[in-house]
Amino acid sequence: MEKQVEVTQICPTKTQALIKNGALLVDVREQNEVAQLAYDVPNIINIPLSVFEEHFTEIPKDKTVVMVCRSGGRSLRAAGFMVYHGYDNVINMKHGLIRWAQKGFPTIGDTATVLENAEASSCCDSHSHSHAADESKKSCCNNQDEPKTEGSCC
Repeated sequence: MEKQVEVTQICPTKTQALIKNGALLVDVREQNEVAQLAYDVPNIINIPLSVFEEHFTEIPKDKTVVMVCRSGGRSLRAAGFMVYHGYDNVINMKHGLIRWAQKGFPTIGDTATVLENAEASSCCDSHSHSHAADESKKSCCNNQDEPKTEGSCC
């Protein structure tokens, strides 16, 4: 039986705070996707998931690393792979570039490429009940399945 790994997940707002503190973003989208729309942050590298196993060792082990992609699925897989291979400071950004763009965070390119197909839903899709119009400004970290810790509010 394979060893199971647990990956910490955070929302784009919390990711912004980590970026300000020097975290490295690793975007696992393919190069053509990055060419259409990219995260506009100072400390980011692109290692597409299609070649990730051959290049993950280029990611420093001594930095906080936030894995990102379009919707959070591919980056979660890559983050799990890294944790399995001994990386301790790896976090996945839930909801990916879609939520990042919905929140108006900095991007380079045409946000319509991700926003036109994105659902107009709350941050915590599977945990939502009824939400007011300003719900999108609330944190995706505030759901009942995640422990509430000091400073964890996104």
